[in-house]
Amino acid sequence: MTTENKKTTTLWENVKTILIAILIAVAIRTFAFEPFTIPSGSMIPTLLIGDYLFVSKYSYGYSRYSFPFGIGPFSGRVFFEPPKRGEVAVFKFPKNTSENWIKRIIGLPGDKIQIVNSVLNINGEPVKLERIEDFMHDTDSGEKVPVPQYIETLPNGVSHRIIKVHVKEEDSEWENSPEYIIPEGHYFMMGDNRDESGDSRVRWRLGDVPIVNFVGKAEIIFFSTDAKWWQIWKWPSGIRTSRLFEKIG
Repeated sequence: MTTENKKTTTLWENVKTILIAILIAVAIRTFAFEPFTIPSGSMIPTLLIGDYLFVSKYSYGYSRYSFPFGIGPFSGRVFFEPPKRGEVAVFKFPKNTSENWIKRIIGLPGDKIQIVNSVLNINGEPVKLERIEDFMHDTDSGEKVPVPQYIETLPNGVSHRIIKVHVKEEDSEWENSPEYIIPEGHYFMMGDNRDESGDSRVRWRLGDVPIVNFVGKAEIIFFSTDAKWWQIWKWPSGIRTSRLFEKIG
């Protein structure tokens, strides 16, 4: 074999190796796990800005949005497993499917959901709320202020923390809402930061989310930092080690 042929063979082997690696990465991202970062504070205290997590793509089966750029070759879902109340899920924003959103599943198909005096009611029953210690919330100015924190327990026994940052007007969707009946194939989603989350309560903003838009279930935090990407000097100290490999619930 000539030197030229050897170079060609080596180049082709390198190209094949790179292509195989890309295909494996795409397959894992499509069918197993996809990384996701938290860009906003709507899920505080469960998820913080700067958390990086893995989403299991297989939890609810697969739809066209399981594939990169939403180019799945079918409609609806295959290998469908119904989402459970209380799970934290990533989904495509119905009004702009290029955006990924993350919220907690509160209402299932057929449920009646209503906010009464700022308390979540599911099928006519208020959920259990237990007041716990205040949560130290970061303000826009960088200060930390204490805000009321609760443990909310849903009808299926799933418990999670929520916070209430602001006092809203009594006639707002956050304090007192109409009764929403969740249609078949849709889910009512809410953020754990109840006063700073544009979710299914705000019908013109989000409304109920169709199951076809679900990407997957949020499983575990694999990295967390309070440093911005450009704050190089804060990278080491900004890592929130206590949150690493924390299971999301």
